Amino acid sequence: MLQTQSDTCGKSLRTCQNSAMRHLLGSAVGVLLAFALGCSGESPPSSPSLPSAPWLGATVAVAAPADVGARFPHLAASASGKTVVMSWLEPLGGASGFRLRQAQWRADRSWGEPVDVAAGQDWFINWADFPSVVPADTGPWAAHWLQQKPGGVYSYDVMTKLSSDGGRTWGEAYSPHDDGTPTEHGFVSLAQVGDRPYAVWLDGRATAGEGHAHGADQHGSTEGAMTLRGATLQLQGAVAGVEIDARVCDCCQTDTAATRDALVVVYRDRAADETRDIHAARLVDGVWSMPVAVHADAWRIDACPVNGPAVAAHDDTVIVAWFTAPDRPRIRLAFSQDGGRTFAAPIEVASGKVVGRVDVVALTAGRAIVSWLAEDARGALVRAQPFTAAGAAGPAMDVARADVARSSGFPQMAYVPGGLLFAWTAGGPDPRVHTAFAPLH
Repeated sequence: MLQTQSDTCGKSLRTCQNSAMRHLLGSAVGVLLAFALGCSGESPPSSPSLPSAPWLGATVAVAAPADVGARFPHLAASASGKTVVMSWLEPLGGASGFRLRQAQWRADRSWGEPVDVAAGQDWFINWADFPSVVPADTGPWAAHWLQQKPGGVYSYDVMTKLSSDGGRTWGEAYSPHDDGTPTEHGFVSLAQVGDRPYAVWLDGRATAGEGHAHGADQHGSTEGAMTLRGATLQLQGAVAGVEIDARVCDCCQTDTAATRDALVVVYRDRAADETRDIHAARLVDGVWSMPVAVHADAWRIDACPVNGPAVAAHDDTVIVAWFTAPDRPRIRLAFSQDGGRTFAAPIEVASGKVVGRVDVVALTAGRAIVSWLAEDARGALVRAQPFTAAGAAGPAMDVARADVARSSGFPQMAYVPGGLLFAWTAGGPDPRVHTAFAPLH
């Protein structure tokens, strides 16, 4: 059974959103209402004449390789940055299913020919939990998507494929988890550890038999909670996975970045008192560290806000961007100079009419670009701004006109030689994937 855009998030995610809206409205914080109800209509990308931040030139539209109906792009780069790939979902012609496709960014600042990775009519299609393809300099490329389990609308598995020839052909599909429970698994981040791909995901195996509240009333207990797990992927199947955190927020994205000696994962934690702040953990020599809080926002909310963090790294500098709303909607940024072991006090990126859906790119010399979705009278804008550890290094730039509806997904950003690449979905009845390039000065 294919889950389409109207019911993409599953009962637990809908429960999270509805409960979260009641909480935030009672606190006079309305950001979740914005992205749960959304805005209608499509708008073209922003004009190239928009003012630019000091490091960013004006955006120029780039023809996307995706067909009409495509949605939810994902941008990923290899460790060296030499290979940048965009993946996306596209409806199967004449069928009710979807296919996962990918294309490589070329030196002439255009996209290569798209390649099919996988396809199916039993996929779980989710506006916030979308597939990905991640390239590698050495070793296999990796891809993932979500596949429905028989007999359970809100029971689905993470499925992965690997490619040993640079994304041209793909091996057999398999799941990185072997629990077999009819529960939710998703919000995957794929990364490279040495010459092997590594997967991190939210794992609902402990929620079996707990309904779809994921232990919302299990205060102080990890029984029935969503967990965070990880596993190395191999061409012949996954190595046994490990638990990274026994109690996490149910439906916020995870993200990973590599430092000199570790893989860092960031995610939204869930404390016994329903505080849901951003945490980080490090994988060193096959062992995960105890998670640490990136910052104690003290955002207490009785449901998942469906708004995960983003992380980037350059050498031992780790940079995390995230959405929070302990009092009002905010975008924050924190730098770590010791590989993600500790983090400095956060920088306030924006507040007020912000939806979140952040991304971050690390540049050399401690510089970073943060992107997020901001609201305005016409709907929303994809906005980007340069920062250093000392604070903002220039004004924000409007990259593209967007909307806050779920169908618009999560805008993406990646560094490519000479500048930044952006990708986003223009929602509505006929979704389209758009891409744009902004030079760095």
